[in-house]
Amino acid sequence: MTPVELSHSVLHAVRCAVDDGELSVVVPSRVVVGRPGPGGCGDYATNIALQLARPAGQPPLRVAALLRAYLAREAGVTDVEITGPGFLNISLDRAATSAALVRRILREGLRYGHTGTVAGQVFVLCVPYEVRAEVLADVLARMVGSQGGRVEVEHGGAVNLRPVPAPEDPAFLGPDAARWALLHPAPHDRPRITADHLVQRESNPLFRIRYAHARTRAVSRNAADLGFTTTGPETDVTTHVATDVATHVATHVVTDVAEVEEVEAAGAPELARLLADHPRVLATAVALPHADAQAAPSRLTRHLIALADATLVHLPAVLPRGDEKPSAAHRSRLALAEAAGTVLAGGLSLLGIDAPDHL
Repeated sequence: MTPVELSHSVLHAVRCAVDDGELSVVVPSRVVVGRPGPGGCGDYATNIALQLARPAGQPPLRVAALLRAYLAREAGVTDVEITGPGFLNISLDRAATSAALVRRILREGLRYGHTGTVAGQVFVLCVPYEVRAEVLADVLARMVGSQGGRVEVEHGGAVNLRPVPAPEDPAFLGPDAARWALLHPAPHDRPRITADHLVQRESNPLFRIRYAHARTRAVSRNAADLGFTTTGPETDVTTHVATDVATHVATHVVTDVAEVEEVEAAGAPELARLLADHPRVLATAVALPHADAQAAPSRLTRHLIALADATLVHLPAVLPRGDEKPSAAHRSRLALAEAAGTVLAGGLSLLGIDAPDHL
């Protein structure tokens, strides 16, 4: 369950409480869920009870107690605790959640996180004739497009997208590194145009992301050489379509929840959390031309860095070691690695940056 999906579950709980006459409020159009704050617990938390308390004419703790009962019934939710003045702290079924997440990513491929949230909506960006503004507008158009909307870029008139300009022409870095140099800093920060973006080592964030993606592809090839993939008799596979190497779309499907419990090993919980958060990161661009939405590309770059680092921690546990035979656990770990590689490739493609299989 992704944060976006969990927010829908929270909204459903609110609607049920309203329909049953337990709450007398207007159901909000959206609910924000995030990591629990200090004193919190579980996987995610929301302050929806505090938001609804005043319009409901009830104390926040009373509203939280009502919503807790409804939210506990939602699929994938294992526990709901109330902390502080009325925060709802939600624990999820990690095995089922991880299994569903991996299945979804490998099924949707590079389109994971794409929605129709703003289908039919047109956003107008007026930009100056400046390389950073042009690149930022292009990526915002790609991100809004991933949510079903469309961006029209205009020049002249009242400019509503004006990032701090690049101090010099980044063309000498090549198309990929130049885009990264312009996109990684927040729009209000000055971009750094140096040859450091071309260095092939861990200090270069773009290199780490592309290296992590290439390593997931290498692990898949090595696993195939060892005679196993993410599919097999123990995984009760219902669908198996060959990987499309040209577009990096992995479509092996794992369906056995018990086996995906093995993804708890080797830092997998953090990796799964970041994968689940990917749709929310993409959706941050749909509030254009608001300044916070204009930071969506830099937010995506930071997300991909964290995802790459978590992927590199996970990869050493994927393949059997020594005389160890491939098992269902290895297939599950491989599925998670392939899912991570798919999301890394999809994120880079939205930035207009290539994700090579070999580095």
